[in-house]
Amino acid sequence: MFVNRTKQSIRNIRVSLCFSILILVLRFFSRKVFIDHIGIEVLGLNTALTSLLNLLNLTELGIGSAVSYFLYIPLAQSDCKTVNEIVSLQGWLYKRVTYVILVGSIVLMSFFPWIFSQMKLPLWYAYGSFGVLLIGAILGYIINYAQILLSADQQIYKITYNIKGWEALGVIIQIVGIKYLHYGYFFWLVVELGRTLISCLSLHRTVKRSYPWLHTDLTKGKFLFRKYSEVTRKTKQLFFHKVSSYIVNQTIPLVTYACLSLTMVAVYGNYLAIISNITILFSALFESMRAGIGNLVAEKRPRQVPAFFAEYITARYWLSAVICFCLLQQVTPFISLWLGNEYVLDSVSFYILILSTFLSLANSFESFLSAYGLFQDVFSPVVEGALHLSFSILLGYYWGLPGILAGRVAGLLFLICWKPYFLYSRGFQIPIKRHIQLMGKVIFLILLSAGICQITTKHLMPPYYSFTEWIYNSILLFVYSILVFFILFAVFCKEFRNLFYRFLIITRHKT
Repeated sequence: MFVNRTKQSIRNIRVSLCFSILILVLRFFSRKVFIDHIGIEVLGLNTALTSLLNLLNLTELGIGSAVSYFLYIPLAQSDCKTVNEIVSLQGWLYKRVTYVILVGSIVLMSFFPWIFSQMKLPLWYAYGSFGVLLIGAILGYIINYAQILLSADQQIYKITYNIKGWEALGVIIQIVGIKYLHYGYFFWLVVELGRTLISCLSLHRTVKRSYPWLHTDLTKGKFLFRKYSEVTRKTKQLFFHKVSSYIVNQTIPLVTYACLSLTMVAVYGNYLAIISNITILFSALFESMRAGIGNLVAEKRPRQVPAFFAEYITARYWLSAVICFCLLQQVTPFISLWLGNEYVLDSVSFYILILSTFLSLANSFESFLSAYGLFQDVFSPVVEGALHLSFSILLGYYWGLPGILAGRVAGLLFLICWKPYFLYSRGFQIPIKRHIQLMGKVIFLILLSAGICQITTKHLMPPYYSFTEWIYNSILLFVYSILVFFILFAVFCKEFRNLFYRFLIITRHKT
């Protein structure tokens, strides 16, 4: 069973990685074309509007995460009746979420003339962009809510084919249209809307083919709402986590716009685009295991789960460190070559951004907490969000972007300390002492590996003045960093070796 679960995770990872890399490359080209032919202020506008829509999406309350947790056991037991009822309840709840988002959007758009009063662009840009984003969000709620089955059943690769495949095609068409058509931005909006509609219908068809026995009945929503009251309880708990996630991940562009300007939002957005795409690649490796972790916990193997968690967290810290070390060395030269020196962040903001990226990537507890249904620590997201928002606004007012980014670091540091204690005490129900010892060893190995790489790469990497030379140096740095980090972790960390041996066994078994 564990071999099958690992194989499915590897399949999800392989597909997600391929499409994520493709989208990553295309997005860099499209962003460059967008800035050159439409302008950087439009790019900053889209970033701000996405944050506003995500504010409205808080009305989702965490329903999807709660439903996913309750699907693991019936899926493992092939209990089609229970699965139909839970997915029907989700559809009924999402229908009401849609109503709230629509009303909230109408109210929000009435304030656009005030919100974007300092914008130099025509106001229809804001309405058009927000309208396209809104339609995409609503379609996900009213048509594609059943895709949660694919996620909970370890078939994320099917979601990737439908969503990322059409996204890649849409980006290619948008690049051509923006570059060669007079009304490039209007064309961009039309293609974005068309791509959203097609991918939504395609995914809906895939779900129907994958689960021909799935027959949802939203008219039974009130009855199912009472029957599965535990879903409601978990959803209420998850709401606080959703709010915190929004504050941490979405308010930086809004606070930056309030304290600075749309141009600074776009400058930060250029770095965010790189880091977000790298994060997507990273998530393709680890988030594809989420359903497998849920199934492992559902099988009630109390000794196996903590052992796998130790291997999982070690690998996650290892790869997070490699990625962030390479970002630290290569992002600023890339921005200079890609867009020009005027779009480079100051060094303090950049270092804080890399630190927050590492803490975010290394935060490896959510998949396990979700598998155990541990959402009741509602105070922790409140504390995290309060730390982030208060520090961002206060420090941002005095120190600009470095202060805004420092607020996120404060919230993440709190989570890194609290989440493992909560998981070990309520989930694993074992002392946290071994985790603390493991983290001490992992942090030491990261610092040692980074120090060796920093000293030696100065003599290995030649200077570069073009994209070709930058690509060559980046590949050289990435390969060398992986080798150095891998050797030290493999020699001194048993948990890292165990996970590596596990994948070797799966690979040999597959061949």
